[in-house]
Amino acid sequence: MKKIIFILTLMAALFAVNAGAQPLRSASNSYIGKVESDGTIRNAYNGYAGKISSDGTIRNASNSYMGKIESDGTIRNASNASIGRVESSGTVRNASNAYIGKVESDGTVRNASNASIGSARGVKKTWAAVLFFFDFF
Repeated sequence: MKKIIFILTLMAALFAVNAGAQPLRSASNSYIGKVESDGTIRNAYNGYAGKISSDGTIRNASNSYMGKIESDGTIRNASNASIGRVESSGTVRNASNAYIGKVESDGTVRNASNASIGSARGVKKTWAAVLFFFDFF
């Protein structure tokens, strides 16, 4: 009986550690990583891949500054150049304002041809766009 209680306690603790983490999946629904509630990005092996801070600052796995997501959805690189934008609807545009895809309300990420390239359910649209379209990680 003690062994069962220990196992249940251990499982509850592991669940609590991952609470708030949202999975990232490829177009074939394979698990490719997760985004934790504080913006920490982890790869499929649970390794640290970077972080998007609450102020929009984007850092890679070595903690180097990669860019920023501004409050209006503009995405800037480390040189502060605008490289794209995410509209409130989830529409993603590049620096030339060309449509390059969309992050749907359900987290489905689509390219310019409307093909699903992955999913990021429960992840902010701007964060999902950075992860799937702008290659920060």
